Amino acid sequence: MSPDQPEDRDRDRRVPHPLRATTKVLTQGFDPALSVGSARPAVFRSSTYAFQSPEAAEHAFDITSGRVRLKEGESGDLIYSRFSHPNAEILEAQVVALESDAASALAFNCGMAAIMTSILSLLRPCQSVVYTIPIYGGTQHFVEDHLSVWGITGIPVLAGRRDLLVSAIARAENLGAVLLETPANPTLTMTDIREVTAAVAELKVAPGAPRPIVMVDNTMLGPTFQHPLSLGADLVVYSGTKYLSGFSDMLAGILLARDASLTSIIARSRSMFGTILQPDECWLLTGRLPTVGLRMTRASKNAQHIAEQLAGHPKIKRVYYPTLFTDTEQKRIFASQCDQPGAMFSIDLAGGKPAAFDFLRRLEIAMNAVSLGGVETLACHPKSTTHSGFTEEEFAQAGITDGLVRVSVGIEHWRDLLADFERALDAI
Repeated sequence: MSPDQPEDRDRDRRVPHPLRATTKVLTQGFDPALSVGSARPAVFRSSTYAFQSPEAAEHAFDITSGRVRLKEGESGDLIYSRFSHPNAEILEAQVVALESDAASALAFNCGMAAIMTSILSLLRPCQSVVYTIPIYGGTQHFVEDHLSVWGITGIPVLAGRRDLLVSAIARAENLGAVLLETPANPTLTMTDIREVTAAVAELKVAPGAPRPIVMVDNTMLGPTFQHPLSLGADLVVYSGTKYLSGFSDMLAGILLARDASLTSIIARSRSMFGTILQPDECWLLTGRLPTVGLRMTRASKNAQHIAEQLAGHPKIKRVYYPTLFTDTEQKRIFASQCDQPGAMFSIDLAGGKPAAFDFLRRLEIAMNAVSLGGVETLACHPKSTTHSGFTEEEFAQAGITDGLVRVSVGIEHWRDLLADFERALDAI
């Protein structure tokens, strides 16, 4: 039979082909037949779900509680929206496409909920956590002031210092997790994820004991430019509020794992804590996932233009941005694990805090606000806002100075933003 005959052509179309992430994020995890033929997901605001039979209800609770494992290709019935709901299932199935090595995902009602629920699910009293500094202030506060109450010891290590990290991992007593934020917030110092996962893999673990997990907060670079799971991490967490959402109008958290058994454990804690993302927010976030790469690429190009133009400005002591790294090791890490430099940069103003405040006060396009990853440009003073809970010693260790201003570049025209920054600098 000729390969040009209709039967063969139809058969060829039925052969599955590997899909790229930009296609999968639009196609997997959603069946229009389950939404009255709607081409895009609807919002399911139900709090509870009806069962086909008492046996189905019993089986659903056995699965949710972990007493029974799902079989290959099986999906459990929905029970109650604190456990899961259709919009969460759709979002989790589609966001997995953003990380090529992700096996599963969970949606949370904010980024801190994702971090806290995961750590509290997987660690136990008397264990320790090695974490890089500087790190998001909320994360550091959680480790130092809350985990310590439950007998979990936090061990801070300077980001980018391979020698200190490897030593801390080897010497930590009963290590349960290594928590990395790379690039670091707000100095953009990078940590080699491969080296950290290799150091954890070399640890001698008692028979039957779980190996310490490596979790990476990838919020600063986002899923388009860095892929921690492909670099060996076990978990990657995002504040979905930032680049995944992109419009500074919602809170969300996303966790992705290479091993679905980890998300199964964390999902049971999420059900107990009630930290699942609500249906409306899941629906909004699902609609925005296909544009993450487009928005981030534009913002990254804008940031690179602006950061490189501001480098050398007489009122700026230093611009922190990956393409401006001078340290050989930092340049190597950036080249080996990042696809683009991203949309974040920081500037250290020569006049200290008065100059930083004056600069922020005089901005006209960029807004003086915390957060990042939106389509609009934001700027803030970390020492008095996002990292204000640090001690002076922690500020010094992290390199967060009085004159440091963090900028999240949006998708405006970069020349307009550059002019805005230059006007504010000239007026200091």
